Amino acid sequence: MAWVATSNTTLANRVASVDDPAAFLRIRALGSTETTALLHHQAAELTRGQLEMWEIAQLVLGCFLFSFLLFGTAEGKVPLALALLLLIAVAVQRFALTPQLESLGRLTDFMNSSAAAGYRARLVVMQGAYAGVELAKWVSGIALGIILIARRNVRSGDSWQQFNVIDKANHRHVDR
Repeated sequence: MAWVATSNTTLANRVASVDDPAAFLRIRALGSTETTALLHHQAAELTRGQLEMWEIAQLVLGCFLFSFLLFGTAEGKVPLALALLLLIAVAVQRFALTPQLESLGRLTDFMNSSAAAGYRARLVVMQGAYAGVELAKWVSGIALGIILIARRNVRSGDSWQQFNVIDKANHRHVDR
């Protein structure tokens, strides 16, 4: 999402500095500052919408992962706890942090710098909190991946005997 946000802002800057004569006439009519502010607002709105959809997708995938680990595997408490932590982190982002980021972002989109200083400071704090939760998700996800991959490479010492249990002499009654 950081790449998407950066590319949206870069696109807004590129459109504002376009050499197209038709666009130049419209930009000149509206004013360069107003056009840039409007394009940056549009880029921010695109980023907000995409972030919202990505968080919903993460919630769905997190619910699936947690349910799969809980009901579809014999994983222990640590992988389940990490999957639940991932799900809770996404829920905190989606329902606590993102709405505040969106409202502060919309509030500061068209404010001049002096009027928006306090709101921008709050926005930076909220973005830091969001980045902290995102970092916690990355660490938890990597740890969960390592645990799940490491467990796949460990084999039980008697797994072959359990697999071939039907061929044992005392289990001939199964073949009848």
